[in-house]
Amino acid sequence: MANEPGTELGADRSLLLVDDDEPFVKRLAKAMEKRGFLPETAESVAAGKVIAQSRPPAYAVIDLRLEDGNGLDVVETLRGRRPDCRIVVLTGYGAIATAVAAVKIGAIDYLSKPADANDVTNALLARREILPPPPDNPMSADRVRWEHIQRVYEMCDRNVSETARRLNMHRRTLQRILAKRSPK
Repeated sequence: MANEPGTELGADRSLLLVDDDEPFVKRLAKAMEKRGFLPETAESVAAGKVIAQSRPPAYAVIDLRLEDGNGLDVVETLRGRRPDCRIVVLTGYGAIATAVAAVKIGAIDYLSKPADANDVTNALLARREILPPPPDNPMSADRVRWEHIQRVYEMCDRNVSETARRLNMHRRTLQRILAKRSPK
């Protein structure tokens, strides 16, 4: 029986997924359903907060940056309504400061995209005493560089000239990097 999906989830298997990337959140919802969760999705901070207020779940995976605001607002709402909710913050713009902020307000883990359903499930079900294993597929050097550039760009309020100055990089070079998709 221990191998049956959902046995380690407990009686309440409700899961809130908040991400503004519609294809991603739909794929993740299907994958989490196969793992025994009962997912409900939202694509904005406002929709996530409504669900958190009316039907606070046992588990939540919340994207940090959403079109209408910061996913940490949903984390705070969930913490207020259901303190035992196991929350994982998911983001494509990983930074130590935001990871610390997420954990301080109640997230149990912080995952950088791309994260798959196994990563999310492991983070949701991990117990604090056990250290998580190192990632099977760590970020490439190109991806780390891209992430750093994105962090600085966001810190400069998406000002290309200021970001280029801080990175000691030519503005046009930075514009070319920002125009490309993130490396794997």
